[in-house]
Amino acid sequence: MQTTKQIFNLISDDLITLNNNLKKMVGAKHPILYAAAEHLFSAGGKRIRPAIVLLVSKATIMHNHQQKILTENYRLAEITEIIHTASLVHDDVIDECETRRGINTVHYKFNTKIAVLAGDFLFAQSSWYLANLNNVEVVKTISKVITDFAEGEIRQGLTNFDYTISIDDYIEKSFYKTASLIAASCQGATMLNKSDKKTQKVFYLYGKHLGLAFQIIDDILDIISSSKNLGKPAGSDLKNGNLTAPLIFALEESPELYILVNREFQNDNDINKAITIIKKTKGIQKAKDLAEEHIQIASKITEIIYPNEAIKTLLLISHYILNRLS
Repeated sequence: MQTTKQIFNLISDDLITLNNNLKKMVGAKHPILYAAAEHLFSAGGKRIRPAIVLLVSKATIMHNHQQKILTENYRLAEITEIIHTASLVHDDVIDECETRRGINTVHYKFNTKIAVLAGDFLFAQSSWYLANLNNVEVVKTISKVITDFAEGEIRQGLTNFDYTISIDDYIEKSFYKTASLIAASCQGATMLNKSDKKTQKVFYLYGKHLGLAFQIIDDILDIISSSKNLGKPAGSDLKNGNLTAPLIFALEESPELYILVNREFQNDNDINKAITIIKKTKGIQKAKDLAEEHIQIASKITEIIYPNEAIKTLLLISHYILNRLS
């Protein structure tokens, strides 16, 4: 399987610049806020979201016979990563996670109050940089993502340990929590390049389906991966009552799971027992099939667009997301 480094070869220099810029952009005046923000960005991450923004930008400028990615699109890629990181800080507080990307979370390293403020600060910074793009349509498109995050978290909170949740409910919640940002930032990149409405819609749909597949694969990994590979505790979704695709599909086969969910995995070893049951059902395979459906839709969407190197790389990203399970 190709690594992200190999896949992102076309924009490798751009991603180095992006990493340097992220630390400068979050330069808060207060040392604790700065330390919290720097702690997040020094932890790395694969930078898949900003990479996709840069590739969509590159794909559409190649089609318009421009030479270089616009400064505004570099900034949009950075804004996308800041928004994503802000959401992770708040997620970790809500889910009481102690580690993320293999390091201590902000609220664990500092405290909950600092983590909430650090997340708010990052959202505020992203909004300020977004406004400075001086493009009202892009501002409208991206700012809606922040409300989508809140909507997703509320929906998740209201359905904790609710075994009546359907796959449609799960997909809708996954859109708000993950796919919305990728879809909107893909569309934003095309808007900044003054692409036509059809192209804008195509890349929005590409981002939406890629984002949904990404979330489904993440949820499978939460069941089948070790804490070391995940960079956060395995089974943390189950522990927090966040019922995801593998479990929803597994419930169709195993009545015993209803008992464990109903008592909110409170007994010792309940989480391990649930994971063992899920692995014995077709739940993981059905979830993988669902992710593959969304990857295929995303790939077909990009195939109808003009072929160029950036589009080929976007297709590689689709396959990379699916192959994270290998």
